[in-house]
Amino acid sequence: MIHYSITAPQPKNHLFVVTMTIEDIQSANIILQLPAWRPGRYELQNFAKNIVSFGVINEQNQPLVFQKISKDAWQIDTCGSVVKVTYQYYANVINAGSSFLDEHQWYINFVNCLPYIVGRINEKCTVELAMPSHYKITCGLPQIQPFVLQANDFYELADSPMMASGTLQHQTYSVKNTDCTFHFWFQGNYIPDNERLISDFSRFTQFQIEQFGDIPCEDYHFLIHILPTPHYHGVEHRNSTVIVLGPDTQSQDLYFDLLGICSHELYHTWNICKIRPKELLPYRFYQENYFYTGFVAEGVTTYMGDLTLVQSGVFSEDEYLKELGTSLKKHLEKDDQAALSLAESSYDLWLDGYVAAVPNRRVSIYSKGAAVALILDLMIRKQSHHQRSLHDVMRLMWQRFGKPFIGYETSDYQAIAEEIIDYNLQEYFDTFVWNNTPIEQLLNEQLAWVGLHIAPKQDGVYVLFVDEPTNDNRNKWLGNL
Repeated sequence: MIHYSITAPQPKNHLFVVTMTIEDIQSANIILQLPAWRPGRYELQNFAKNIVSFGVINEQNQPLVFQKISKDAWQIDTCGSVVKVTYQYYANVINAGSSFLDEHQWYINFVNCLPYIVGRINEKCTVELAMPSHYKITCGLPQIQPFVLQANDFYELADSPMMASGTLQHQTYSVKNTDCTFHFWFQGNYIPDNERLISDFSRFTQFQIEQFGDIPCEDYHFLIHILPTPHYHGVEHRNSTVIVLGPDTQSQDLYFDLLGICSHELYHTWNICKIRPKELLPYRFYQENYFYTGFVAEGVTTYMGDLTLVQSGVFSEDEYLKELGTSLKKHLEKDDQAALSLAESSYDLWLDGYVAAVPNRRVSIYSKGAAVALILDLMIRKQSHHQRSLHDVMRLMWQRFGKPFIGYETSDYQAIAEEIIDYNLQEYFDTFVWNNTPIEQLLNEQLAWVGLHIAPKQDGVYVLFVDEPTNDNRNKWLGNL
């Protein structure tokens, strides 16, 4: 077992002190590797830049020889059976994938700051947290003792962020036909309406579970930071998510943002945390993990996250169509003439997927991916007279690839979509996934079936128009409202 301990002697300096104790060493040297990226954001982030000092001793407290062999890896000459590595890690950023420390809270994404031993990544590990005794702690990992967490391997540790403070607000809820307990934890200057939260969260949670048939965890945690400045960020994990929102008003807009991002991240519990591209099994934390199916991982999730809110009765039709129009306009106004296809843009996430790109270079796997998912959903519904939908595609993806956790490729997703719609979809995939064909006209051909269309006004701003105040196909699509 690998043991980490984390202390914070001077939290106002934003420095965690990490000690990693390694036992049962059978070789003359070992290599420690700090991750260069984190799941949920497919770009190199070079967390080693936050390490301030680094030292190694043996069980007699004698220094051991080590050398840095890459920007984020160290080779240690062991000379014994126990090695202790100690370093400082600077944590002064709050977003959904970072780490932060001050006098009032601890927030750690362990993937940022804890290395693994090359060749021993599958070993159990514990993390002991020397924090103030009055702090509450939330994490997807079990506490085997107070403030001591345990993970079955480094993959689980890296996928289990932790938040702790003396001011955490906590509520739980449950839904029918599952033993999973759901928790939401709030940190910040925000007073949640717990009754409304439990009602709305229960609706979309139960709806998503019903669409997939079950949920792959026994408890689930929403770790929510509400900040005084504008933020909108979420990251998915196997049985938790970190949400960062702001500014910290009690406004309806903030609440709708909370619903939208939490529904999106919960959907990821199936789609990416378990239904995972083959290229990401297992994660290789030391380098890029290229894959073409970002349009499934993020595009389908973006579309389904909002759609399940209206289909479960949390959003009204008007509220949903407002969100849909915002999502579609992001692609049509910025990227519809881009040179790269959706698949190529998925592959290039590691290059420029999260920053402003060269004009007309690549598309967003979120906004174009969601538009393409919408098109496929409406095609399936039209072909099957509403007997089938994209929900059926994702349920089969869960059953065949997520539950057995074997990884899928684009051809697998296409084959299941063709099975559900009962005809060949090569033209759809060629047009919308593998080529850079502008989609506005083709999108409107599908939207017309549900009494909608999207077009630019004179100022070039795209608006989603409702052509038919009532439309049976739209009613069935949005849940018989």
